Amino acid sequence: SYAQALERLCAHVRPLAGEACPLAAASGRVLAQDVASPMDLPSFDHAAMDGYALSSRGALDAGAEHDVGGSQAAGDVAARAYQPAWEIMTGAQLPDGLDTVVPVERTQLLGQGHDGLPARIRLLEAVEPGANVRLAGSDVAKGSRILAAGVRIEPAHVMLLAALGIRRVEAVRAPRVAIICTGKELQADPQRPLAAGQIHNSNGPYLGAALSGMGVQVLSCETVDDTADNYARAVRQARESGADLIVSTGAVSMGRYDFVPETLRRLGAEVLFHKVAMRPGKPLLAARMDDGVLVLALPGTPMAVAVGFRFFIVPVLRTMQGLGSEPPLQARLDTAQQPKAGLRHFLRARVAQDAEGCLRAVVPAAQQPFRIRPFAEADAWVVLPETAGDCPVGTMVQVVGMNPGSGFTLMPTRAPGATT
Repeated sequence: SYAQALERLCAHVRPLAGEACPLAAASGRVLAQDVASPMDLPSFDHAAMDGYALSSRGALDAGAEHDVGGSQAAGDVAARAYQPAWEIMTGAQLPDGLDTVVPVERTQLLGQGHDGLPARIRLLEAVEPGANVRLAGSDVAKGSRILAAGVRIEPAHVMLLAALGIRRVEAVRAPRVAIICTGKELQADPQRPLAAGQIHNSNGPYLGAALSGMGVQVLSCETVDDTADNYARAVRQARESGADLIVSTGAVSMGRYDFVPETLRRLGAEVLFHKVAMRPGKPLLAARMDDGVLVLALPGTPMAVAVGFRFFIVPVLRTMQGLGSEPPLQARLDTAQQPKAGLRHFLRARVAQDAEGCLRAVVPAAQQPFRIRPFAEADAWVVLPETAGDCPVGTMVQVVGMNPGSGFTLMPTRAPGATT
């Protein structure tokens, strides 16, 4: 079954080591170590808005008047307050001895000095002690854990790390993957015209783009003909280049030219499984070379490759990087399905939101594994388990984003049965 195959495969995954990574290059990488804060954030008490800094020990009632001792701007060294009020700007450090800020619009200016600065103010309403002050450490306390190992670094994390002055982090090394596409019918150069019986190689460019989008280092993408020797040579070169994972397409089923299983065995690989109870992609094979390099041999049909990437390659790469499982989502079917018993089905779909805010999965009828256009128009996979049985409209099903971390384009749609 799919679950058994994935469990067996991931049990042989070797976690990748960490390496120092500059913060500027860290977005999309996975943390290899926890990150603790080297400082308080904010690092000093400062004003949350423009106004006047006061002391909570002074008069804070409406009508109270205060002499203004000076002005404090963001970036100024904290002044020593010798008057009960101090003009202050957003982000400025509070003068020593002052701990409350009254917004400028809640004060009345009573006089100005010769330098044009406020000299005396009156409070138009009462002020709570400590109001409008951002206290040191109120966002992040020094020494606290701010990010845990296994977190994929997003732009928001970069903002936090930069605010704390962290210049580099320990990140998991990028996985290294080599791609091998088999088939004498494949034309790898799109600038060359197709000869009789040839097709353009779409699997290689797809896998390269999908892997690069995950931050993977794609070492090579080679197209070889239907001969075991050329495939074996390509596998050997991929291993010598330092690949953690080799992905091949085609020649993995039971036909005369399906030489991949026997060739991998001849190279000393341990076949972990061959054939999975799923559709599309049933002939998929996984193997482990004697040096620990994993091989995923996918059928050559485009949608078998797409399913192999999303539901085998992605979990393997996430395991290598120390990432957990992706959280499942649920949606209601908008189109009835009658899946074949005993197989896990992966169906291209679009996920939309109905008027009540519920997710609905629209599954087009064109699900044949050679069709690429419905794949390009989809944003999700509907996953029907082996025991799903007949699934009428409204059945709750699992949905998975077409690409890891991509989410869905949620467009409003009519509820089933609603009139135009």
